[in-house]
Amino acid sequence: MITSAPNVIVVGAGVAGMTAAIYGARAGLNVLVLEKASCGGLANSSSNVENFPSYQGIRGTELTERIRTQVESLDVAIEELTEVVDLDLASPRKVVHTDAGRFAAPALIVATGASPVRLPIQSDCDDRIHYCALCDGPPYAGREVVVVGGGNTGFDESLHLVNLGVESVVIVECMKVCAADQVLQRRARATGRIFVRTASMVRAIVQDGSRVRVTIEDLAGAFSEDVPADGVFVFIGQKPNTAILKGKVALDHAGYIVADALMHTDCPGVFAAGDVVAKKYRQLTTAMADGTVAALEAARHVREPVEGGRGLPANGKESAGRSSAACTADGRRP
Repeated sequence: MITSAPNVIVVGAGVAGMTAAIYGARAGLNVLVLEKASCGGLANSSSNVENFPSYQGIRGTELTERIRTQVESLDVAIEELTEVVDLDLASPRKVVHTDAGRFAAPALIVATGASPVRLPIQSDCDDRIHYCALCDGPPYAGREVVVVGGGNTGFDESLHLVNLGVESVVIVECMKVCAADQVLQRRARATGRIFVRTASMVRAIVQDGSRVRVTIEDLAGAFSEDVPADGVFVFIGQKPNTAILKGKVALDHAGYIVADALMHTDCPGVFAAGDVVAKKYRQLTTAMADGTVAALEAARHVREPVEGGRGLPANGKESAGRSSAACTADGRRP
């Protein structure tokens, strides 16, 4: 429940957004978190997180629930099932329009994350194509599946499917070698139930009685094979959730937010954190680091005098004649 006007609005309640909320609240700010679904983000779909310091292994949902509990202990307002439909970044107070109303604050942290890339083929078997083994894997116990994508996620989820009782998994990777960590690849091979096809692509998925037929073709186009399966799981990357930011802050060619080392975007008062940021590595730990820095910089922006277009006076109000903290009409720095 929102009890007072926020100093900072965080859009997105994944690991980056919730970390920003923790640091913002501990800095004495009134923080409002807006989340279009439920807290946790993509981490919720991780069946077993093994590279998070302090835990040798923990389910993604358990980890995010622990983080949420900490956020709520700091009296941070979290509004779930609240979708942002537009942003007005042209004034020092950033206005967030949602399907539940209008909110404003002098600082905005965008932590909207990324969504799975969909398989780029047409198929009438959408009910057999999945993007989360934790969510959709249990019904496939004793059955055979194809996994598209040979990165860490593809191998992690394949191991989870085997643990659920899936009879066999065929991983299809378009590169000549899989990008997954060697320890994951060794573990997969050791199961005797996970098989890998490299330099190959899924070309078609068609209904075949009660099952599906997956056409796998090598990149040279010299060989094609129809693999019978009961379902297909896709882990071929992510795309940033930045549609509402186009024309308002700088985005790179792939649509990720361009931010500096202190998580500043090119619009004063707007910060970014997590997988939505243009960067090389996207991990839970890097998301937490982004959220930490974004919150500390947002606190500085709210409290310090305006300098070179950054920050607002200590009372949170713009001084007469001072508009350097505002963006132009399209949200960009003038």
